[in-house]
Amino acid sequence: MTAALAKLGAVLDVLCPMHVILSGSGHVRHTGATLQKLCPGRRLTGMAVFDLFEIRRPRDLRTMDDLRRAAGSKLHLQLRDPPRTAFKGVVAPWGDGAVINLSFGIAILDAVRDHALTSADFAATDMTVEMLYLVEAKSAAMEAGRKLNQRLEGARIAAEEQAFTDTLTGLKNRRALDHVLRRTGRAGRPFALLHLDLDYFKAVNDTLGHPAGDHVLQRVAAILVEETREKDTVARTGGDEFVLVLQGPADPGRVARIACRIIARLEQPIPYDGRVCRISGSIGISLSGSYDSPDPGRMMADADLALYTSKRQGRARHTIFVPP
Repeated sequence: MTAALAKLGAVLDVLCPMHVILSGSGHVRHTGATLQKLCPGRRLTGMAVFDLFEIRRPRDLRTMDDLRRAAGSKLHLQLRDPPRTAFKGVVAPWGDGAVINLSFGIAILDAVRDHALTSADFAATDMTVEMLYLVEAKSAAMEAGRKLNQRLEGARIAAEEQAFTDTLTGLKNRRALDHVLRRTGRAGRPFALLHLDLDYFKAVNDTLGHPAGDHVLQRVAAILVEETREKDTVARTGGDEFVLVLQGPADPGRVARIACRIIARLEQPIPYDGRVCRISGSIGISLSGSYDSPDPGRMMADADLALYTSKRQGRARHTIFVPP
């Protein structure tokens, strides 16, 4: 490299780090560091300029003389290698060769993304640097907004879950049950409704205290979840009252078997703090198939009537309501 070329290259490296110095034959003698970064793994020095770039406009530039005659005019170029980065350029004659200074124009954001460019890849006075700062600030603001939205969405979901969840047992609450019944009624899907009331629960609270009663309720909740499917609904609607909505065809025999399993499990002793809690359960059942036009409100009332029948007949049993 001649002394003159070295001096020019040193100046251009600072002022416009995306430049090409060409010889009279149109071969690259020197490039700025940023342009070299756009072509990783390639030695640009010695390449013919028309092998490095495709000049899209003006279309009639095919020789070095053509380039020199285009001095001062805006060029539209792009690299021939992927990702075929696009540039704007201007030519200035230098000796028997030329200097082409390049910029990205409106393709700046694509170039920054494709080549991981930073402010260090541009001249300090290049307005592109200001644009990069704005892009970075916008990206940071959008990321902060995204994270805030995620937190707000998480808080909304948590609040909604809390509003529809019984805090002691983790089951659905009465509000959630009403929502499920309305949705099931609108959909016209068959279902069975089971109203469960615990027998002898008051005795547990009176003899062992409310912490023991809470423990029993949590154990009952676990049993009900284990005996139902994921698509079914289990809700605690009162102190020791639970409602189950079993989705799908409500075959009386199948529903009766589920009720019997639940009652049998509730009769098993529940250990608590070295003592034993003993309860049972009475269940009233209404089946959507028993009605010409099932109404969840009426089915709930009928399940209550069936529950009272189970209580009167000795508890620890189930009764299926049969409409008159």
